[in-house]
This record gives sequence, C-alpha cells and structure tokens, in this order.
Amino acid sequence: MDMNFDPFVLPFFLALLVMGLTLMWKYIVWLDQIPVEDRRVMFRNFFTFRIFKAVKESVMECLIHRKIFKINPVLGYMHMSLALGWFLLILMGTIESKFGQHDVFNMPWDPIFFNFFEPNKHGIEYGKFFTFMMDFLLLVVLVAVMFAILKRFWKRLFGMKKTTRLMLADRIALYALWLIFPARWLAESLNAANHHNGGFLTQTSGNTLALFLPVRQLEYPSWWVYSIVLAIFLVAMPFSRYMHILTEPFIVFFRNLGIKSGKELKGFVRFEMNACSRCGICIDKCQLSSSAGVSDVQPAYFIQSVRYNMHFEDKYLNCLLCGRCNTYCPVGIDITNMRDITRKLTNKTVGFNYDYLPAINTIEIANETHVLYFAGCMSHLTPSIPKAMETIFEEAGISYDFVDKDGSICCGRPLMQAGLTDAANQLRKKNIELFTSKKSMILVTSCPICFKTFKEDYGLKMHVMHHSQLIKLLIESKRIKPTKSGNRITFHDPCELGRGSGVYEAPRYVLAKYGTLTKSDQERKKAVCCGGSISNLKVTHEKRELMASDAVKVLMESNPDIIVTACPLCKKTLAPHSSDNLIDIAELVAKPIMEAHQTKLVDTGNCLVSTMKSS
Repeated sequence: MDMNFDPFVLPFFLALLVMGLTLMWKYIVWLDQIPVEDRRVMFRNFFTFRIFKAVKESVMECLIHRKIFKINPVLGYMHMSLALGWFLLILMGTIESKFGQHDVFNMPWDPIFFNFFEPNKHGIEYGKFFTFMMDFLLLVVLVAVMFAILKRFWKRLFGMKKTTRLMLADRIALYALWLIFPARWLAESLNAANHHNGGFLTQTSGNTLALFLPVRQLEYPSWWVYSIVLAIFLVAMPFSRYMHILTEPFIVFFRNLGIKSGKELKGFVRFEMNACSRCGICIDKCQLSSSAGVSDVQPAYFIQSVRYNMHFEDKYLNCLLCGRCNTYCPVGIDITNMRDITRKLTNKTVGFNYDYLPAINTIEIANETHVLYFAGCMSHLTPSIPKAMETIFEEAGISYDFVDKDGSICCGRPLMQAGLTDAANQLRKKNIELFTSKKSMILVTSCPICFKTFKEDYGLKMHVMHHSQLIKLLIESKRIKPTKSGNRITFHDPCELGRGSGVYEAPRYVLAKYGTLTKSDQERKKAVCCGGSISNLKVTHEKRELMASDAVKVLMESNPDIIVTACPLCKKTLAPHSSDNLIDIAELVAKPIMEAHQTKLVDTGNCLVSTMKSS
C-alpha cells in the first residue's frame, strides 16, 4: 500500500495519539472501578436484545440530542448539526478514502486530508457523489458552528438566560472547535480552486477566492493551519468540557445495559462526571438560579469543581437535591447521587451519639395491628395532616397504630443528606426496632421524605406506603366514598414523592375523584420544588421565600380553586404564599368526612332537643 504522507499531517496525528492514549488510560481505570457484579450484568445484557436499545439510545441522545430538542428546538438543532454532522463527515470521509485508494486500510489522516492527497476526486468511483455529500455535510457543520458562536454571545436566541463560565482548557478547546471547520472549508476551497475538484460549496468559494488571492501559494499553508487547529482541539479535549463528546455514549450505553451510579466518586460516576458538557441547561432549570439568583452552584459548576479537585463546599451544600437537574440533563447524569457522595466524603469525620434514646420494650408494646402510621417530623409541625389521616382510618374501619403520636425520632434522611451517615444509621436502627416490634405488614407515612427513606434505606420486610397510595386503595376497595365537587384542582408533585420515588399516578387518581384535575407544563418530573428542602444547608430564608413564591405562581397558572400537595414540608413552605387555598391530599379527603360527621352530630343534637321539648 502506498502511504500518503506530508509533514503537515504530523500535528494532527501526534495529537490524535496523545488524545487516544489519555482516553484509553482514563477509561480502563474507570471501567476497572465498576463493581464486578455490575460488569457481569452488563456483559450478560450485551448478548441480549437490550444491546439494540443501548445503541439506539446512544444515537438518540449523543448524536440526535433528543432531550435538548424537547427543551428548545433551535438549541437542539445546533447540537445535533454539530455532533451528527461531524460524525457523518468522518464516516463519509472514511468511506470516500476507501473507494479512492481501493484499500480497506488507510492511514488515520487519509479521511481528514483526502482532498490534498487525491486531487482528482471526480475521477474516483462515485467521486461526484462523495464530493456533493462532503460539501453538504461541511455546510451543515459550518452553520452549526455559526449557531454555537451566536449562542455564546446572544444566548436568549436559544431560549437560555445563562451559559456556563469557561475554564482555560475549555476556552482553548472552544476556540479551536470554532476554527476547525472554517479552516477545513478554506483548505478545501483553495484545493478546489487549484484542481477543480470541489462541489457546490468548495468549488464556488474556491473560484471566488481565486479572483483576489494567490490560491496556489496559500493552499499548502492552509492545510497546515487545519492540521494545527485540529491538533489543539484534540489535545485540549480530555482536559476540557469537550471530554463529553466521547464519554456521553459510554454512560448512555452502559446505563441501558444495566449499570447504575455507584456510591463513590469512581467507576461509572467518573464516566458521568466527564460526560457533562456544561451545556448550561441546568442553570436555567435550577430554581436557585431562576428564583433566588444563585447561579454558581448548579451541576455545571459542581461537577466542574469535583472533576478538577477545586474548592466546592458551597456547590455541594447549596442545593435543594430536588432532582430537577437530573430530569433536564441531556444525558441523564445522576447529579443528586454525586452530591450525596461528596457530602458523605466531607462529613465522614463528624459523628453523633444517640445512646440516650430509650430502648424498645418489644414485650410491652408488641401487638397485632393492620397498619402502622408514622407521621414524621414535618407532619407533626402541620398537625392537621395527621388529624386528617386519623379521620380517614376511622372512616375506613382500619385498625391502626399511630406509632409516633406522642413524638418520635427522625427517619434519618436529613442526616444522610448532610453526609452524616453514622448518625443516620443509629436513628435507622432505633426505628427498625420500633417497626418490627409492632408485627405489622403495612407502614404508612404522610411524609415523602420518610416514605423514600423507609422504602429504600431501611430494608423493612413490610409494605411501605405513602398516604396518597393508601387512600387510592381505600377508594378502590370502597372503604371510603369520595365526594366529587366542581373545584378545579392543581396538584403539586413533591420532589421526594415524584422524582424521588416515582409516585405520580396515585395522588392524581384520588384527586380526580374529588374535582377536576388541571394540567401544567411543570408537573410530574418537571414539577417545581417548594424551596423548603431540608437538603440545602446554605441557602438563606429570604431566598427560600423567593423560590416558594415563584412555585405558587407556577401552580396558579391554570387558575385552580385549590392547590393540593402531598407533603407536609411543601404545605408548610408554600402556604404563606397562597390565598388559603392550599391543602394536603389527606385533608381534601378527610374534609367531607368531617363535615358529614358534623352534620350527623347536629342532626342528632336537634333530634334530642325535639324529643326533650315534646316530653
């Protein structure tokens, strides 16, 4: 095989080697850190039909950028044109070089600099087709680059309020990326002017340039410029945000083959960290930014700080952990998990001792009961919710044990989210002793925070339910009879119940029985946080109030008669900003029951009075 070679290919080739070796080393280390069992699961799934879904999702999210299209079509078009256009340029160039040289094996630079080494392009098999396609794809990418430059300076044209601030490596890679395709266009246009081998784009521009430039003298230097710009980008890429280009497909592919985020900053979490493009979408979607004006702690900056071992205390503590960023992340990075890990790492030396908690006397309190009801700390601060649940239990004829009626210990989640795992484990142990002593198969809680904690972290051998799920079952079994009203109802999905636990349908089923449920663009996975999150250890009360106020405005957009939530913390946080039309789902269900009981008492009283008068 005759080897095409010219010294100008060396910057590109050497940079490609540096990038390849750097990425190979990083990926091998991270893959080795993935637990053996997870790797076995991935290997088994590789030889099933899941492989087709993994490939499809990698294409849809990493080349088509489906999620970004849903957020903003113009932004999606820009990302897709650049990613897919560049990929197809490389693919089409590779095929073109195979046809041109009649050889399966080419040098790595042949597809990149094919026009220089094969000036008689039109003479190869399917030459005119390749010329047209390469010009067309180059035009697509050039337009995308123009859009990218516009986004950096006029972000609102792309539906964005803020874009991320860049580090030095990001700037070097970004400016090189902006120059790569104009440099290619110039080199190929000058080549076309000299050899008349261009297409509709390069030949036209080449002929135009030939009118006022010495194209023969400029062509060779233009290939050097193209090679050097490519080299700068390739060397900078593994150390910049553009590491995401080659890492995104890994996390989408692995995730669809069964790999999950770990509990340490290694393995798959490292892949996730380096798959963040710092696109800035999370900045606008974070309520700390949109409502409270805090725009330097979002995932784009948090991941950047962790990745480069920068100081990041404010960035990991000043977060609601509401999960909205996970929903909007174009490649679905589990940012909440990453923040939990960093909190545990920084607080691992802090401990508390809960030996003062009373021992559980199982002989004394053990009894048969159908349902254990655990109100939780926040429900005790909103006592109308436990009262409503007691009304519902009694109406349904359910035998229940209100285990924390006279006060209880916390479920431990606030401590866990602060990174204080040892202290949280002590509380968990005490609660497990309490629950198992009751010999019940059903544990119901009104607090989504407790619900998620009991269900996922306690390992209880009983059914753990949120009260909205229990109410749904009671309606379905006709143990309580709903009273439909003409009220328009907007439901606020609590973060821990919706995004955190995936419970969306049960509360909506219940509410549809009591009124007309309105819809919103910001519900379910996209629901707004109330701002009162116990997970944020930095934000001020004033900023929380701003977030709560904006959340109520969002919930009032459909002009409902009632706003219903299913979380005592959300109710307590949002209530000061609503017009006395905010209630918990348990209160909505209990209200007609209480009214019916009150009416019955009044009727009974009137009957007694009448009887006494007649006698």
